[in-house]
This record gives sequence, structure tokens and C-alpha cells, in this order.
Amino acid sequence: MNRRLAATLVIIGTLLLGGCGNDYGVDQNGRKVAAERLDKQWLVLNYWAEWCGPCRTEIPELNALAEQLKDKNIGVFGVNFDNVQGEELKSASEKLGIGFTVLAQDPAELFEVPRSEALPVTYIIDDKGKVREQLMGEKTAAGLLAKLEALQARN
Repeated sequence: MNRRLAATLVIIGTLLLGGCGNDYGVDQNGRKVAAERLDKQWLVLNYWAEWCGPCRTEIPELNALAEQLKDKNIGVFGVNFDNVQGEELKSASEKLGIGFTVLAQDPAELFEVPRSEALPVTYIIDDKGKVREQLMGEKTAAGLLAKLEALQARN
């Protein structure tokens, strides 16, 4: 009986700890962002703020890019530059019409993303977690897609 109990506890412990990997906190809706959504895939990581005019213009382009890439191994994610959280993050995301996932916790440290004082700024991160490109200013979906394809071709 003790062996069966011990085996059961090991299985339960493994299942619980298995969910504690490199999860990326929560999104703008308070939902957990699992590691599988960011790890081992290319990422387009965009920093935005509600007060940033070019960010507002760029967001529909990022929404279009996210839609184009949804069946590929490339994720489009946003991070609020001002680090707003909870309801404030949800509200700001809704006001700007953001359709892609916004990370409530900034992953800059994990990916060694350099801090930018200008917005908007977009980083392209490869499937090994390395920043491959820092793109300053407003971008288009077509321009970002072309940049991604060029970087992947050199990979």
C-alpha cells in the first residue's frame, strides 16, 4: 500500500511541477500564457503605449500579421511599455483594438531584450530565444513578414 501511495504522490507532484516551467505569466485578459506559446518558435514582440500615436497606427498592422501567422510557428505578442496591469491593461488593449496576446509580465529579461526609450519598438526573436532584430518606429504587416522571412532564410 505504501508503494502505491508513493507512486501516486510522485505522479501528482510531477503533474503539478510540470505546469511550473517557464510560463509567461498572464495576458491582458488574465489568462495564463503557457510556455509552449513562446518557447521554440519565432516571436514578434512589440512594445506599445496608449499615449503613443504611432503605436495606435501600427496595432491594426500587428493584428493583421498575427492573423496571417496564426497557423505558422511564429507568435505575435505585445508588451505595455508603461507596465500597466490587470483591468487597466485589459482596458488599454481594448481601447486600442489589440487582437494579439499582450503579456502582462515583460519578458525582456528572459530574452535579453534591450530597453528602448522610443516607441513603438518591435523585436524579432528566433526559435532559440535570441533577439535577431530591433525595429524602431511604426511597421507594417508586410514589412514585418518580409523581415521575418529574410531572417529565417539566413537561419
